[in-house]
Amino acid sequence: LYFLNTLLLFHHLNAKAENTLCRMMGDTKYPLFSKEGDVTIGAVFAVRSKEKLPSFAFTQKPQPLSCSSVTLRDFRLAQIMLFAVEEINRNGILLPNVSIGYRIYDTCGSRLSSMSAIMALMNNQEFEAGQRCNGQTPIHAIIGETESATTVILSRTTGPFKIPVISHSAGCDCLSNRKDYPSFFRTKTSDYKQSRALALLVKHLGWTWVGAVNSDNDYGNYGMEIFLNAAKKEGICVEYTVKFYRTEYEKLQKVVKTMKQGTAKVVVAFVTFFEMELLVKQLSIQNITGIQMVGVVGWITSKTVITPNTFRVMKGSLGFAVRKNYIEGFLDFVMKTFWDTALSCSQRYENVSQAELNCSRPQDLLVLKNYTEDVPEHRNISNVYKAVYAVAYALHSLLKCRERGGCEKDLTIQPQQLVEALKKVNFTVKFGDRVWFDRTGDAVAQYEVVNWQQDSDGSFQFKAVGYYDASLPPDQRFVLNTENIIWAGGQLQKPRSVCSESCPPGTRKAEQKGRPVCCYDCITCADGEISNETDSNNCMQCPGEFWSNAEKNKCVLKAVEFLSFTEVMGIVLVFFSLFGVGITVLVTVLFYSKKDTPIVKANNSELSFLLLFSLTLCFLCSLTFIGRPTEWSCMLRHTAFGITFVLCISCVLGKTLVVLMAFKATLPGSNVMKWFGPVQQRLSVLAFTLIQVLICVLWLTISPPFPNKNMKYYKEKIILECSLGSTVGFWAVLGYIGLLALLCFILAFLARTLPDNFNEAKFITFSILIFCAVWITFIPAYVSSPGKFTVAVEIFAILASRYKLLFYIFAPKCYIILVCYGGHILPQGEVTCGDTNMVLTGGENT
Repeated sequence: LYFLNTLLLFHHLNAKAENTLCRMMGDTKYPLFSKEGDVTIGAVFAVRSKEKLPSFAFTQKPQPLSCSSVTLRDFRLAQIMLFAVEEINRNGILLPNVSIGYRIYDTCGSRLSSMSAIMALMNNQEFEAGQRCNGQTPIHAIIGETESATTVILSRTTGPFKIPVISHSAGCDCLSNRKDYPSFFRTKTSDYKQSRALALLVKHLGWTWVGAVNSDNDYGNYGMEIFLNAAKKEGICVEYTVKFYRTEYEKLQKVVKTMKQGTAKVVVAFVTFFEMELLVKQLSIQNITGIQMVGVVGWITSKTVITPNTFRVMKGSLGFAVRKNYIEGFLDFVMKTFWDTALSCSQRYENVSQAELNCSRPQDLLVLKNYTEDVPEHRNISNVYKAVYAVAYALHSLLKCRERGGCEKDLTIQPQQLVEALKKVNFTVKFGDRVWFDRTGDAVAQYEVVNWQQDSDGSFQFKAVGYYDASLPPDQRFVLNTENIIWAGGQLQKPRSVCSESCPPGTRKAEQKGRPVCCYDCITCADGEISNETDSNNCMQCPGEFWSNAEKNKCVLKAVEFLSFTEVMGIVLVFFSLFGVGITVLVTVLFYSKKDTPIVKANNSELSFLLLFSLTLCFLCSLTFIGRPTEWSCMLRHTAFGITFVLCISCVLGKTLVVLMAFKATLPGSNVMKWFGPVQQRLSVLAFTLIQVLICVLWLTISPPFPNKNMKYYKEKIILECSLGSTVGFWAVLGYIGLLALLCFILAFLARTLPDNFNEAKFITFSILIFCAVWITFIPAYVSSPGKFTVAVEIFAILASRYKLLFYIFAPKCYIILVCYGGHILPQGEVTCGDTNMVLTGGENT
């Protein structure tokens, strides 16, 4: 029952609505230009810009709104619409037997007048008595408005009736929303595409620090929002964003003050030409120059903005503009046909008041009758021309027109049908532009980049310096000829607008706290890191064997460090090694040449010569530690060092044992020396040495030393060293040497009780003490010394210990040989040289 009652209620309301008589609320609003036709196209333009409001005292009926101050730009838009309609009606090809009429209303640049014009468009001007409302509009399509805000009003008002609206100038991206504006189209590109192209232009010119000003309306707010998002993606920072509306003087002053105090040399102005006129005037009054203005279609080619005073401020402005097109025949139409037809008062009007109003309204337009200089400069007129032809092509499809058979005039065209037909139009106008609408009702993005310049004769012009065409491949869409651009203030040098200068290679960007990302400090890359490009966000770590150069912009191979023969330290060590070899050889030659002297005979010549031979090898083995480590040199240096040292210590140990045994042999009844004669001495040296050889063989077999690149100690260089392989093997070799040295020291210590004239025992004891001291201090020095100094410490220990043995054991004997020619052996076994007596043992005359 509820459902049935609801149906009956709707039926009753519908029947009542159909029987309702139509009547106008208030005074009838008449079009500025009108013409009857089979199909009627409506239009709304702000031909006049100033509106005079009537008195609202509510004591009498308000008078109609009156407008003044003709806007030349919108006046030309009305003219081009009339021209396009007349051209279509005249050629008879597109719509052979169908005439197009028009009704053009003036909105006076006011939202109040705009709403009034929209309602007048959707209704008939007059209603006969008893005429009923049929729900049908006499208008098939509407062209307009100029601004986005008023176009939103127009589209929302006509939307429920599915009346197609085609805008020639509204750019707000909000109008691309098909859900809210299903019957909206435009021959101008959406500001979404313009805003993105604007960000590309700013980035292309290298400006990363800009100011932003926009109109406080749908056009400016939506457009600026898209630009800010696109700029952020392109790495552009915005110092400030300010906005104002044409009636907000205080906000305008705030905008000018912000621009004056800002550090950005480039300002993007997303404003209409109304706001731009006011802004430029204030900039001129306050003499604010040197700012590079980047503009949009809304004002960049507006002649009304340019005066000699404002051009001083705005010279060099750059921005996107609708492409300039030459429409053949339009200039002639403006000069003659328009004034003879559209503004003629010779036609008859049934209503006397309407005739008076229609003939008086255009009087202020007559002052423009002979002015045509601006016609080539108006760029939006081509968009109106395209819009009229888009409607004509849609009608051509709906009315099934044929060139000879004509169109089916009897077909009733519903607004929704025309909307669907407009979605499918695809044609090329006579000046070469292709017209079609995408799924959001937008046209393809095609712009010229224009630059405000002054000719030699002082005239102002908008010079094309590039273009943006979204229909082309991505790499061909944007072209800019910077050499043809005059920059802000008439400069030939492009201005720089950055918050921080670019960081050169070798540095990285560090953001300044609380500031945009374009404001940063340049921090030098740390050691071992590089950046090889400008404005690098991070430094890259060099690979393992590489290090950063001094400029921190390139990775170079790390310096390889080892103890070489060519450096000072290497040369010094080689010198002392060879010097030690030379001294040892001289001693050997001296001993051999004096082998028949008492001192040599009494000194156990076999052990002496074997000790001299081992000392020579010890001096020579130190050379294996110098130079670039190789696999063979690493194995040789440690094994040669271990074996030669054991051979040397074994000889000294043998001499120490002989001294002790000789002392014991002097006791009555002692038979010790027969158990430690020359044969046993040789065997003991051989046995001690073979043990070390066995340790070295095991070391080399299990885990031998090998060359290694040490990159842990120093980050900036590689230490080329011999890795021990087996640390157990290395310390076994050193431990065995230390064991023999300790044994030798203990035996030498036992010899401290020998008589004072037993000089050789004392020399052996002292030399072993020095030997042990050197190698005990070697261990901490070896562990703590870095790089090549480790090797140098080891060589120093070898040389120091060998020189001590050579000096303390052989120097006294050489003295006797050279001074006393070998000395004289006394009966008690002493060798005498002047006042010096020395007891020697182990020789032929022990």
